[in-house]
Amino acid sequence: MPANIAHYLTQHFGEPQRVLHRHFTRDEWRDVTVTDVRDYAQRWQQAFRREGLVPGDRVALVARNGLHWVAIDLAALGLGLVVVPLYVDDNPDNVAWCAQNADAKLLIADNSKMADALAKLAQAYALPRMLVLRADAGDTRRAEDFLPVDGPAFACHALAPETLATICYTSGTSGRPKGVMLSHANIVANVEQCRATGLARSDDVFLSILPLSHMFERTGGYYLPLAVGAKVVYSRGIAQIPEDLVSQSPTAMFAVPRIFEKFNAKVKEALAASPLKARLFDACAARGYRLESGAATFIDRLTVPLLRTLVAKPVLAKMGGRMRLAVVGGAALEPTLAKTFIGLGLSVLQGYGMTEASPVISVNLLRDNVPESVGPPLPGIDVKIGDNGELLARGANVMLGYWRNAEATRASITTDGWLKTGDIAEIRDRHIFIRGRAKDILVMSNGEKVSPQDAELAILQDRAFEQVMLVGEGKPYPILLAVTQETDERTLQRRANEQLKSFPRWVRVRRVIAVREPWTIDNGLLTPTQKLKRPLVAAQFKAAIDAAYAAPDGEAPTP
Repeated sequence: MPANIAHYLTQHFGEPQRVLHRHFTRDEWRDVTVTDVRDYAQRWQQAFRREGLVPGDRVALVARNGLHWVAIDLAALGLGLVVVPLYVDDNPDNVAWCAQNADAKLLIADNSKMADALAKLAQAYALPRMLVLRADAGDTRRAEDFLPVDGPAFACHALAPETLATICYTSGTSGRPKGVMLSHANIVANVEQCRATGLARSDDVFLSILPLSHMFERTGGYYLPLAVGAKVVYSRGIAQIPEDLVSQSPTAMFAVPRIFEKFNAKVKEALAASPLKARLFDACAARGYRLESGAATFIDRLTVPLLRTLVAKPVLAKMGGRMRLAVVGGAALEPTLAKTFIGLGLSVLQGYGMTEASPVISVNLLRDNVPESVGPPLPGIDVKIGDNGELLARGANVMLGYWRNAEATRASITTDGWLKTGDIAEIRDRHIFIRGRAKDILVMSNGEKVSPQDAELAILQDRAFEQVMLVGEGKPYPILLAVTQETDERTLQRRANEQLKSFPRWVRVRRVIAVREPWTIDNGLLTPTQKLKRPLVAAQFKAAIDAAYAAPDGEAPTP
């Protein structure tokens, strides 16, 4: 295995015209070859040297996916610098705080608007020199003016395995984020663990839709394809994903559940006008899943090929027609939804991980896919169930620790190297089944315990609910906060409980607080990775929650 992540680029120098990436620039799609990446990265390396940066110095990068991100990352890693990726959609205050906390020596911003917002915080935070990749006319911070025309050959220094490669800040669901320190050895180990599953192939075309500042996309959708020589197409943005799927015809992608939830909702909406088509779709999904899971009847084997031609092919054409697998992570995927796509002929594989593990811990496999689970652990990763049912993981991919936070490190990694994931889980037949977050378990006043995420995931299957959060710690029953356009509380209560029929009897919603305004990154209630900041949501609606528990039945609380 390489000691420097940048070796994944240098291994391709013998094929200078090999296409590694494709992006949309100057109003057209353009291929990016090994030579293109190498030459651009060389210029950045020379600029870093000229700036006086030395191994171990931190470079903060706040940019959208594409050639800029990749070249800067590889240039820095090759020289032994430390990359600090930050989210372009995060609020400026949080970006500035992270850059200061990492003691970054250089901050590279995506555009002038972002740089201006950060510059306004210069007095509150000690920010380094700033460069702008997509600068407005007249902006003196233009990165292109900072770069030399050329430079020495691309450098890929030999590094000790434990050399720090990146500081990735966690979502910060309950306070300021923590900086996860990942070494070159950590990340390379995880890339090789992922490669050992055989899921990625050299002839694959990946569509990159998640931010590279997230380790899920960075390891799975960038380093892994680079390691195997696959091509990565960078989507133009969330709004353009449907068009990019059709025009670029990818074969694989890493995604969050929301992508498939929205796609499935559009399919169902289109089928609503034709009961016959809806029945054929359901038959294709059900029979196809039985075929893929080894439980097919004679009729299934006979009819699935025809159903897939008539039903699945037009549907999957909306995803480019060549998609063979999608690895889904970042949040729980509803098993029924996974089974639908598997039945249509698209392998949707739920995986699991966390930034502290570089990040992948487990993933379902093509011929061992249990949608209710997050799959078996990757080769080289050990897992076990610890105290109170918490999942523990150990392997070469586990982080060095938290940046300048020894106390948090000691709380997260045991003395014998086990990473505490914070998730409650079961392990059956090597497959991991996530049951909830250890810290988010609601303990009711009657002693019963509720995993809110499981209940919330079930409730969200009803399209009346856009976002939901269950509360009830120390209370006699749960109350639901719901972003919805429905106005009748009794109707919402009934619809929520319809989705909770399979849960224990005490997991029933007794009141619903309807909220109109969505919870977003901008209003501070979501993290950049779309995780709910539960303490902040609870604090914002505390008065309504208190009123809901105090009000007699029949009186709807007002948020």
